[in-house]
Amino acid sequence: MRRVGREARPFLRARTGVVLRLAGWSLLEFAQTFLGGFGVARALDDGFLAGRPPTGLLWLAVAAVAVLPSVPAARGVFGRLADLVEPLRDGLVRRAVSRALSGALDRSGDVSTRSLSQVTHQSEIARDGWAGLVLTLRSFVFTAAGAVTGLLALSPALLLIVLPPLVLGSALFLGTLPPMAARQRDYLAADEAYAAHAGLLAASVRDIAAAGAAERTVAESRTLAEAQLAASRSLARWSGVRVLALAVCGRFPPLLLLLGAPWLLRNGLTPGALVGALTYLTQALAPAVQALMTMLGTVGGRLVVVLDRFTDAPPPPAEDPPSRDAVPPSRGTPVAELHEVSFAYGPGAHPVLDRLSLTIGAGEHLAVVGPSGSGKSTLAAVLAGTERPTGGAVRWRGRPVRPADATSVRVLLPQHAYVFSGSLRDNLRYLRPDARDREIAAMADALGLDALLSRLGSLDAAVEPDRLSQGERQLVALGRAYLAAPPLLILDEATSRLDPAAETRAELAFGALPGALVVVAHRLSSARRAGRILVMDGPRTQCGTPDELLRSCALYRDLAGLWEPADTGEPEGVGEPGEQHVEGEPEEPGGTVGIGRGKGCGIRSTPPPSPV
Repeated sequence: MRRVGREARPFLRARTGVVLRLAGWSLLEFAQTFLGGFGVARALDDGFLAGRPPTGLLWLAVAAVAVLPSVPAARGVFGRLADLVEPLRDGLVRRAVSRALSGALDRSGDVSTRSLSQVTHQSEIARDGWAGLVLTLRSFVFTAAGAVTGLLALSPALLLIVLPPLVLGSALFLGTLPPMAARQRDYLAADEAYAAHAGLLAASVRDIAAAGAAERTVAESRTLAEAQLAASRSLARWSGVRVLALAVCGRFPPLLLLLGAPWLLRNGLTPGALVGALTYLTQALAPAVQALMTMLGTVGGRLVVVLDRFTDAPPPPAEDPPSRDAVPPSRGTPVAELHEVSFAYGPGAHPVLDRLSLTIGAGEHLAVVGPSGSGKSTLAAVLAGTERPTGGAVRWRGRPVRPADATSVRVLLPQHAYVFSGSLRDNLRYLRPDARDREIAAMADALGLDALLSRLGSLDAAVEPDRLSQGERQLVALGRAYLAAPPLLILDEATSRLDPAAETRAELAFGALPGALVVVAHRLSSARRAGRILVMDGPRTQCGTPDELLRSCALYRDLAGLWEPADTGEPEGVGEPGEQHVEGEPEEPGGTVGIGRGKGCGIRSTPPPSPV
């Protein structure tokens, strides 16, 4: 409440004129309430009970006429209400969006789901709750003032009977507000947690299906839903306590007035004043108290909790050691480093990477080769930061891997290229939206996209992914990476659907860029173009130049022998219809190699077990 109050005071102070105009229109409600009960009392005492029916009718007419200004009053109230409510919602949305953008730029973390809930669901809760609270509180203040003024005008003794139950019920009600606010906070926290889980689930459906994690995901969803349900039920139980407070405030005053009527009449209270007091209690004060308590008990507590979540301080940004953040990487700093890195797909699984150390410098060209299942794609994922190692450390440009640095450091292209419906220009500029047409033209010339451009007609031609061959999709993905020109480019068989000539052209073009190039090779010619080759056989690895490995690594010699037909045979063509490529089986007439057999370099006599 203190934090929300500090934020609310300048907001209301800036809109003092709106509040005063709202109060001015509400004075008509004060007059209507006062004249309603007072007119009934005078109609009985001075009119009908005194034998003067015209006087009684006149006072009733006065009470009836007092209702007429309620229509323009309501119109004026709602007009001023918009000037008080809409700026609140706009300010909350601006705050949530600003916080989300700052968080996305300054730190990694799940700020988007919370901000999405605040911009949509929570801002609407605040808007509707604030509007309802202003209307109800305004009505209560002026209605209660009119009723209390009328009771004083009729007889001050009436307050001795009316005020005690009102004070008792109000105290009971106020005592329920803190626990109800706490339950409301729990409910909103559970709602945000479920929203975050749902957002992550929607983005990971394919991964969940591929990993067979559906049952675990359903269990996590059920747990979060049950937590939200438990918070909702707890809130409902405390809401039941509010019913007792409403009964004390709304039902007890008229009952006590009737019970004390004989004593009041013996002490000078007139019958008209008694009926007028009952009118005030049943027609004005009790409904106003009930409306206020209902609003505070439901919307009021929720409003305070929501505003508190908008005004709390955002979590501090994640920081790396100052010595590394303050000093930019030097020219000699490697682009990527693996230091004693291990990786396994589970606590009891055989390690795919076992204490692997590797350094990749700027401008270096590294090829990764090995049998199917030896961990080449796993190495690419760990190097790209999409998989977290189970041991060791991965560094980019001398600093630990941070998700916030990913888009500025590396690009990972998998074998299956992603192309979306849209223009060819948008697809090519996916990683670099500000790329100019002359840069796109230079890229097309370097990679050989001229044939695709000619077939589609122009950069603005619509791309239908299903009408592109696999090779054409890979060319589009390669074009994106070329335009982005990242410090580290990782091609995980990203040229497997290109013919040898097109693959050579693409790799030579990437090799001319200043960044480091890591290629998971599926042809020996691709490996021979690299300055260094990393041979993988599960957790056992060997690294060196092509000539060094031919002399020292039997597995590399075996792979080279099996690879030779694919490198000298007929070209495959770029995305020929019906082409198939299955890792682990040779293609026709050669192609990607399955499990190599031989001695040295850690080669096994049997295939390694599956990591999953």
